[in-house]
Amino acid sequence: MTSRALTTPRPHGDPADVGPDPAPDPARAPGTQPIPGRDPADPGPSAGRPGAPVGWVPPRRLGAPAGEAALDRAIQEVGEILLSQQDPAGYWVHELEADATLTSEYLLLRRWLGIADPATEAKAVRHLKAVQLAAGGWPIYHNGPANLSATVKAYLALKLAGVPSEAPEMLRARQTVLELGGITKVNVFTRILLALFGEFDWQGVPCMPVEICLLPRWFYFNLYQISYWSRTVLVPLLIIFAHRPVRPVPRFARLDELYLEPRDLATYSLPRDPEIFTWRNVFLVVDRLLRIHDRFVPRSFRRPAIEVATRWLLERMQGEGGLGGIFPAMANSVIALTCLGYPPDHPAVRKALAEIDALRIETADTLRVQPCLSPVWDTALTINALIEAGLPSDHPALVRAGAWLLAKQTHRSGDWRLKSPGTEPGGWAFQFENEFYPDVDDTAVVLMGLRKIRVADEEAKTRAIARGLNWVLAQQGSNGGWGAYDKDNDRMVFNRIPFADHGALMDPSTEDLAGRVLEAFGYLGFRPDEPAAAKALTFLKARQCWDGSWYGRWGGNYLYGTWSVLAGLASVGEDLEAPYVRKAVAWLLTRQNPDGGWGESCYSYDDPRTAGMGKSTASQTAWALMGLLYAGEAGSPAVVRGIRFLLETRAPHGLWDEREFTGTGFPRVFYLRYHGYARYFPLWALALYRRCLQNNGARQASVTRLRAVDLRR
Repeated sequence: MTSRALTTPRPHGDPADVGPDPAPDPARAPGTQPIPGRDPADPGPSAGRPGAPVGWVPPRRLGAPAGEAALDRAIQEVGEILLSQQDPAGYWVHELEADATLTSEYLLLRRWLGIADPATEAKAVRHLKAVQLAAGGWPIYHNGPANLSATVKAYLALKLAGVPSEAPEMLRARQTVLELGGITKVNVFTRILLALFGEFDWQGVPCMPVEICLLPRWFYFNLYQISYWSRTVLVPLLIIFAHRPVRPVPRFARLDELYLEPRDLATYSLPRDPEIFTWRNVFLVVDRLLRIHDRFVPRSFRRPAIEVATRWLLERMQGEGGLGGIFPAMANSVIALTCLGYPPDHPAVRKALAEIDALRIETADTLRVQPCLSPVWDTALTINALIEAGLPSDHPALVRAGAWLLAKQTHRSGDWRLKSPGTEPGGWAFQFENEFYPDVDDTAVVLMGLRKIRVADEEAKTRAIARGLNWVLAQQGSNGGWGAYDKDNDRMVFNRIPFADHGALMDPSTEDLAGRVLEAFGYLGFRPDEPAAAKALTFLKARQCWDGSWYGRWGGNYLYGTWSVLAGLASVGEDLEAPYVRKAVAWLLTRQNPDGGWGESCYSYDDPRTAGMGKSTASQTAWALMGLLYAGEAGSPAVVRGIRFLLETRAPHGLWDEREFTGTGFPRVFYLRYHGYARYFPLWALALYRRCLQNNGARQASVTRLRAVDLRR
């Protein structure tokens, strides 16, 4: 193995071994091919760039470049816009848009608590009406089909807010619900919400005994064998289920019209699989047994479990971001506290409600609710994009951003410690504050960003990088990959539990996360033959799809996954001529749309045959372009067409308009529109393309290959 000049954090090494942005190793990674026309001794694009990945090599097959003026102008303008959007504290945060469900749930929560505000409701009602489909339902992603549960929640929220059931939008919504099977077919979370209002029988809700909190960690199923988001949502629900409160809606807001048959004849039972012996059917039998237990368990036996659940809940509500930092858990925590007898003016309740209100996006006319806030993610990605765009590593904006990120590193042990004992805290969370639940994805992107910039206290940065790296290494799963929040959270059979009809109870290792960590590894000096990287590469090779793509768990979908993996492979120095890499490149090339862009609908999670297919978007085009550029395809005509697409689709305000949801919360259930994605990712792709051309000495305007673009703004 070629020796490195880089002095970087080593696996579980001494933080003192980390040097502040030394020059990268000029040696090529094993297996990479020399670039035609370049002196093998030339260090390539990494030379002189603080924190450049060790294994990155210049692109092959360089063809006609894009127009110089158009490219430079776009990079300059978008970079200036992003700089203008930085908060004085140093971070960036963009709206994280979800479907209508959260706004409906917000209205319903306040109605259930008896604190509804007419002015707030009127704004939210206008938003719900604005995002309703013409046919009457509400989708879970832009231009998606109507979703039954989302439609029922919006319908009830509008009814309680005073919208007459005879209003045209309500008649259309009612018809959609009936066409989709009626109210008895809604998902489990919607059943629980309706039961709280007396509009669904609690017998139709899966049994969730609070005694689950007492199960020891050695038991095959326990709280710490499910994902963090499931854990933070479930614990307050266990308290709620133990009390099963009902606050009936007024008669005018009842939902009898959403039943296919008379309400007193409705069947509330959970659907069975048609096959006899399936895990779901087994768990449905267990559910019946739990109901017998629930009916006869003495209250004295249940009280200790409620006390354990309450302590767990209150401990994780102490931070500034709410329980788990996510709306569903935060809303459930307020209802659980109410069940426990906490009055509305109790400090814990007031604090939780204020944290929920902080998720609101309010304009003069409308109001919508975000699932959480994304400042760490947005800030780290923006840093990476601006550095690629040529901003000096010691630019004041980057120095402020770096200082802010350093202050956000976690310093206390969270639930992850149970599977990584002996590991010191060091990860970063997604939100402003979520000390119990840092995640691998954010931590990897932060490590890349910090590695590329300079801050006032370089020694503190070096120590933070070492702690973060050691934390990520400790989170690597036994299969070589990484889950987002927990190690080896992969007992996928639990997704067949009736409560888990959303299919996202678990947090297994995923391809996009493995790619992101490899990308960070490259910037920290790792080679592909080092143990952690080698295990990750084995994981990725085993998980590659037959067509060459990789699945994207946290972004939509195969375009996201394939870009993430290719970026990681290039960064860590994998052989980019390897057949499996070229197969991924070929897949990306075949998925380009006639307009030059790339796009993929959230529907590909339902039907993988549509992988990489959909309306072109700026963010997904950027992902595809970066994947191709990292794989050495800067001269490909497809790349030139993709760059042209980005330059020509900028709006007069200088950025890109993108309404599509390209982020993923839970596949097939909950999707996201990161408003920052159509800002920093296209900038990153354009700047990376420019660097590829510069590093090959072929940066020339080509009006014939790239049509003139009107740059007047």
